[in-house]
Amino acid sequence: MVPDLKRISIEDLLAVPFDVVARSIADFIEKYFNDSGAKKAIIGLSGGLDSSVTLRLLVDAVGSDRVIGVIMPDTRVTPTEDVDDAVELSRDLGVEYMIIPIDDVVNSYRVIPGFDVNEKLSTGNLRARIRMNILYYLANKLNGVVIGTGDRSEILLGYFTKYGDGGVDILPIACLYKTQVREMGRYLGLPVRITSKPSSPRLWRDHLAEEELGLSYNMVDLVFYSLIDKGLSMEEAVDATGLPLNVFEKVLTLHRRSRHKRRLPPIPSLPWLPQPIREI
Repeated sequence: MVPDLKRISIEDLLAVPFDVVARSIADFIEKYFNDSGAKKAIIGLSGGLDSSVTLRLLVDAVGSDRVIGVIMPDTRVTPTEDVDDAVELSRDLGVEYMIIPIDDVVNSYRVIPGFDVNEKLSTGNLRARIRMNILYYLANKLNGVVIGTGDRSEILLGYFTKYGDGGVDILPIACLYKTQVREMGRYLGLPVRITSKPSSPRLWRDHLAEEELGLSYNMVDLVFYSLIDKGLSMEEAVDATGLPLNVFEKVLTLHRRSRHKRRLPPIPSLPWLPQPIREI
């Protein structure tokens, strides 16, 4: 037991001025958008929490007329209510949207020997990469930037598909943990059916994030908040949060194994070229 250590709970993560957060994120989006010279902001919409919060902040930053929402269901795995939620929110915000089913695109990969559309991980990640390709096609065609919807919890866990939903130009809500994004959604007045919806990448049927991780986002966020934001040692963090040590170990294992997702691919150095890639 670490003496005189303040208890840390989810309430500590949520005790932030969400009006200031919303304005800061909107300012960030607006500056990036203007600096890029882009005409359109292209965002993939799933009907889930993260993309809905990002969409609302995006509209606040650059206006609904400069945003295009892209809904890309695979009808074998995407619930119709998710599509309905994405459509309804787009309409409420005055955002142009398009629905592009990706079933046939996924099926086209049957040219790969041994391809199995029912494989969870490989085909699930393929769906995410197909969606990224569609978003960048539209961005190239319409002089746009691709807006990512990953949050801080997902980025730190590596809970995203490399060159899939991780393939974006900016990540506006990656400064917020999942629990904070949910609270931001409430602050912004998003529909309860969205703010209360369980997190899911929808890469396969009945896919739920917390079920796959074997951890709740409350746990994940407390681990990262105590170690990163508060700078506590492992012993101090275990004591302050009340979470068991094995939860910390599991979260840190996921974090460390996914470092490659948060970095550019490694490049060898040469005796006369110690820094093969350098900004000038």
